[in-house]
Amino acid sequence: MRQFTPKPGTKSAVCILDRPFTDIGSFTAVIQDLILKNPLGCTSYRTAGKHHPPVMKVRERYTAKFVYEDTAKKQIGSSSEVYNSVEGYEDGIHAVMANMANIGAHRGRVRHIPGADRFTVILKCHDAGGELFFLSLARDRITVASYTDEGIRSNVAQWTDRSIAPGGGASGV
Repeated sequence: MRQFTPKPGTKSAVCILDRPFTDIGSFTAVIQDLILKNPLGCTSYRTAGKHHPPVMKVRERYTAKFVYEDTAKKQIGSSSEVYNSVEGYEDGIHAVMANMANIGAHRGRVRHIPGADRFTVILKCHDAGGELFFLSLARDRITVASYTDEGIRSNVAQWTDRSIAPGGGASGV
């Protein structure tokens, strides 16, 4: 079973993936699986007359990295752009690559570095036992936080073993 190492302070545990997710597609497939198929067995709940789904996104950030190179392919600049949606991330990459004013200001050619991009999504989950906890998925790690029942950490660890392939992508998704 995957090792989730408890962190001091508030009850949380982190699992560093053997290899990061290979791309945005494999990363978003796992997020969609968690929300739509609910493999952790989370349940919906109500607060002050409002209905909440079993698993919901509370925050997402996608960072695209770029370098600017001169004609000898020597790096002469770099930049990163942060987006709050997958669509923004994908559209933003195209926008940066086509931004002639910015390319001119750098006096070089822009190149997207997909392997350096970062992805993070935080999910709010409601355990069948009634406890709320957070599941943070990043390109290179999974963190479960704000839980008290050790069964939640164990359940997330088992899901990670079943669903995250050794290569850092989704298996069977």
